[in-house]
Amino acid sequence: MDFDLSKPQKLLKDSAREFLARECKPEKVRELMASETAHDEKLWQNIADQGWTGLTIAEDYGGLGLGFVELAAVAEEMGRACLPGAFLSNLFAAALVEHAGNADQKAKYLEPIALGEMKATAAFLEASATWDLDGVKLNATRDDGNFTVSGKKLFVADAETADLIICAARDGENFLLLPVGKNADGLTVKIMPSMDATRKIYEVDFNEVTIAEADILSADGDARGALKAAMDAATVALCAEMVGGMQWILDASVEYAKTRQQFGKPIGAFQAVQHQCADMVLMIESARSAAYYAAWTLTEKDAAASAAVSIAKAYCSDAFREVANRGVQIHGGIGFTWEHDLQFYYKRSKASETMFGDATFHREKLAKIIIDGNKQTIKT
Repeated sequence: MDFDLSKPQKLLKDSAREFLARECKPEKVRELMASETAHDEKLWQNIADQGWTGLTIAEDYGGLGLGFVELAAVAEEMGRACLPGAFLSNLFAAALVEHAGNADQKAKYLEPIALGEMKATAAFLEASATWDLDGVKLNATRDDGNFTVSGKKLFVADAETADLIICAARDGENFLLLPVGKNADGLTVKIMPSMDATRKIYEVDFNEVTIAEADILSADGDARGALKAAMDAATVALCAEMVGGMQWILDASVEYAKTRQQFGKPIGAFQAVQHQCADMVLMIESARSAAYYAAWTLTEKDAAASAAVSIAKAYCSDAFREVANRGVQIHGGIGFTWEHDLQFYYKRSKASETMFGDATFHREKLAKIIIDGNKQTIKT
C-alpha cells in the first residue's frame, strides 16, 4: 500500500474542497438544517455534475468507476464541510444494487443514481436498533409471484427525499432486498427526531406493500453477503467523512486558540490547551490512517477488508466524539452556542458514532472475526 494519495487522487480531493467551500458554506448548512428534508435540489445536481453520485459505480452504468480511496478522499472533504443531505444513504443503496442486482436491475437503478436523477436509501434498522444482520425481523410473505410486506423500519435516512427505498426483510431464514418506489401503495414516511439535523431520519411504515418477485434484488441467493459488502462500502465513506469533521474541529480550535486572549496572552500559549490540540492531532492522524487503509483493502478486495473496516469504524467513532469534546473545551462557552459552527460537528459526531454500528459493535465484530479465523486455522 502507498501511504500517500496519488497525484490524481490529490487533485480530486483538492477540487472537492474547492467545490464544497463554494457550494456548501456554513450559511447553507444552517439553511438546510432548518428545512424539512435537509435537501437542496440544486446542490444535489451540482454534486451529480461533479460525478460524485456515481463515483464508485462502474462506467458501464454511467459512473466514474473509481475505487474506495477516491471515495474516501471526496468523503473526507464532505465531512469537513458538514455536507447535508442524502449522499451517504444514496451510496449505501447504490452499493446494495451493485452487489445484489442483476444486469437489468443495475441498468434500471444505477444509471439514474449515477446521473443524480434518482435518489435511493436503504431501510434496515428496526425496533432493536442493531446493525447486526440478525436484527432484521421484518417478514415478507410470498403469494402468487409477489411478496407482501407489513411492518415498520426505523431511523431510515433521507426517506422523504428518496425515489427508491430498498427494504431489508426476511422470507423465513432467507434475506430479501425489496426495492420499493416512493409512491408505492401502503408506504408511509414519518419524520423522527434526530441529533444531527443535517441528516433527517424517518420511520417508514409498510402496510401490505407488494413487490413483484421478479423485482427483488436476489444477489444470486446471497442477500446477506450483499448487505455486508454494501455496509462495508458505506462505513468506509462514513469513516473518511468523520476524519474530515475532526480536521475542521482541529483547524477551528487552533485558530481560536491563536486569537482568544486570557491574562494578556493567547490561550494557545498555555500548556493545557496545547495538550488538547496535540491529542486531537494524534487521534485525527490515526483515524485517517485507519480509514484510508480500510478504503484500500476494499478496493483491492483484500481478505482483511471486513476487519479493516471494523477497526476504522471503532476508532473513528471514539475519536470523533473525543475530538469534538476537546474542541468544545478549547472554545469554552462559545462552543456551546447555536451561533458557532462547532455545533454542526459536535452533533454529527454523536450521530455518526452509532451509524453502521458504534465502537462496541465493531469490537465485538472483530472478536468474532478473530475467533472464526482461529477456528479455521485449527481445522486446517
